[in-house]
Amino acid sequence: MKIDDMFIARLLKPSCSRRIAGPICLLLLSIALPLLAQQPLALNDADARGAAIYAGSGETGMVLVIVRGNQVLIRGYGETFPGSGIKPDALSLLRLCSISKIFTGDLLVRLTAERKVGLNDLLQGYAPHGKVVPQAPGDAPITLLDLATHTSGLSREVSSYPRKAPHFTFPDYTYRWTWLPTQKITATPGSDAVYSNIGFDLLGDALATGAHKSYVKLLDEDILQPLSLRDTTVWPNQQQCARLLRGTNDEGPCTGTEQSAASGGVYSTPTDMARMMESLMHVDGVPPQPVEALAVYVQPSQLKRMDGLSHAGDPTGIGLGWVQLGDPNAGGAVMQKTGGGAGFWTYVALIPKQQVGIFFAFTDGAGVSTIHFYDEANHLLTDLAGLPQLPPRKHIVHAARKHAGKTRATGKHRAARAKH
Repeated sequence: MKIDDMFIARLLKPSCSRRIAGPICLLLLSIALPLLAQQPLALNDADARGAAIYAGSGETGMVLVIVRGNQVLIRGYGETFPGSGIKPDALSLLRLCSISKIFTGDLLVRLTAERKVGLNDLLQGYAPHGKVVPQAPGDAPITLLDLATHTSGLSREVSSYPRKAPHFTFPDYTYRWTWLPTQKITATPGSDAVYSNIGFDLLGDALATGAHKSYVKLLDEDILQPLSLRDTTVWPNQQQCARLLRGTNDEGPCTGTEQSAASGGVYSTPTDMARMMESLMHVDGVPPQPVEALAVYVQPSQLKRMDGLSHAGDPTGIGLGWVQLGDPNAGGAVMQKTGGGAGFWTYVALIPKQQVGIFFAFTDGAGVSTIHFYDEANHLLTDLAGLPQLPPRKHIVHAARKHAGKTRATGKHRAARAKH
């Protein structure tokens, strides 16, 4: 029992021991028991919870980052690669995979504020000369907001990938803008939310055109340099690559990934991700990210269907790359983003009102998972905030994710396309 719990118990004991004080006892219990049930989890206990999550994951290595106000906890579990005997640490290099999309959403907000682009601008306005963005007859054209909220009607990926392309190096600008005019839009933009990596690649192209500079330069100047994210990059150097975590399979070279920087190609470290979370949640002493970056822009009630957005729970709102879980009116809504591919799977989740956030990164292992990771991660987050757990999910989890809460990509090139 914690000290605070012991104090409350001692306070209750005299009143509850007198039969005449029954009504007072019930009143005190009604006040105290919720406090006991929702005391924020201590960081030392969170470390133990992280160890338990890793033990049940079956994976090679794991990093956990916790931000709670000005408190930061970074822990590594397992091994940097099979047989190394060395734990990951705060400077281990990671592939963020689709968590890269939160940077793209942030840049969209910044450029909108600068009036260099607009949320409702048409993608066609940023297309290369002579390229036509497809649309169904009579349907609304694709906007930048559609791309950022996965409601564009575009497919998840381009049609095919070269057999020997390193992870997150395809499709490049020329290929995707040659591919796009040949496609058929699967749904009226804004009507369905269907996860699309290629949509974010095209959004990155539009932002670069609107800013008159490359996406990589835009990312560096507007986010990475101001926040001093020194190891967050799409061009890792030799020293950084030496720190890249590895799982059980050979996932190819540590190389430049600027071609898919907007959708999945960003590398980072636990240290940099802690600072990014601090910025997003406006922790004192860290340059704040725009509040609009974590806002909800599409409600599920506006949509006919959603596909590919329910890995971590039932969405209650869709943001710019982010997915909301829980009731925002209850004060404990979670904004989260999942990622996976190239031997990694990643998760970031924030409760902005409480300034509490978590980040996980795993590398593939040979073990079998015995936990539902996303549920465990969300429970850890709400316990750190001292809030009730999220409601049980109504979404029926696919059999492949029923136990582990994730899928394993088998084979290098399938992993390259498994970004989510």
